[in-house]
Amino acid sequence: MNLVPTQDGTYTARSDMFDECYHSTRDGALKESLKKHVEPAFSLIDPSKERVNILDICFGLGYNTLTTLHYLEKEKLQKKVHIVSPEFDESLVRSLPDFPYPDLFEKYRPVIAHIAAHGYYEDEHIRIDVPLGDARDFLRSSDMRFDIVYQDAFSPKKNPLLWTKEYFTELTSRLSDEAIITTYSSATPVRMGMVENGLFVYNPPSEGVRSGTIASPSQSLPLEPIDMALKKMRNPAAAPLHDKDFR
Repeated sequence: MNLVPTQDGTYTARSDMFDECYHSTRDGALKESLKKHVEPAFSLIDPSKERVNILDICFGLGYNTLTTLHYLEKEKLQKKVHIVSPEFDESLVRSLPDFPYPDLFEKYRPVIAHIAAHGYYEDEHIRIDVPLGDARDFLRSSDMRFDIVYQDAFSPKKNPLLWTKEYFTELTSRLSDEAIITTYSSATPVRMGMVENGLFVYNPPSEGVRSGTIASPSQSLPLEPIDMALKKMRNPAAAPLHDKDFR
């Protein structure tokens, strides 16, 4: 594993297959998970919701999932949470007990060890499943509905099939009515792929990290909406990514 230090003092790693780090080295691995995904998502879902299904695309080094556990404990949120995080790289998952996680995650070492050995973890409040294989195959075979999606795949330039209009069609079919999608990407083709599947896109809250996108089937999130029709009018050539261009 090619370890890479990041600005917040935590480590990420670089994928040889995708020639890209799992996290922004500028924002920091932990900070990115917390400020781009976990905090925005939980600030926007219905606080009275007792059961929350989360789709984490993809598991990678496990930061989004572990940061979620930390956030739930810190905020004393008594919710039943089911996290599903597909990951095609089995060897990566098996290696994670040796990863130099931040001290904040030390208490979750048994969680990581169980996932690495068995592909899941479960206790009284949390269920984590890491199905091995392609994320789109999982979406096609699953009948779950998700309240939160961490859209955190490698970038559209490196892993475009997890950012196409057709991918977002599959993803949208698995969303609850008020679902929240968080992503680090602010690329126009990504946002157009979301909007052309009936999602509304918003500027995320600014929390000291570079901007991304919040998307939802809901048109009434307390965030600044992004007018993609205006962007299309100003740039008629703008278009979403399509599967056919990458097969």
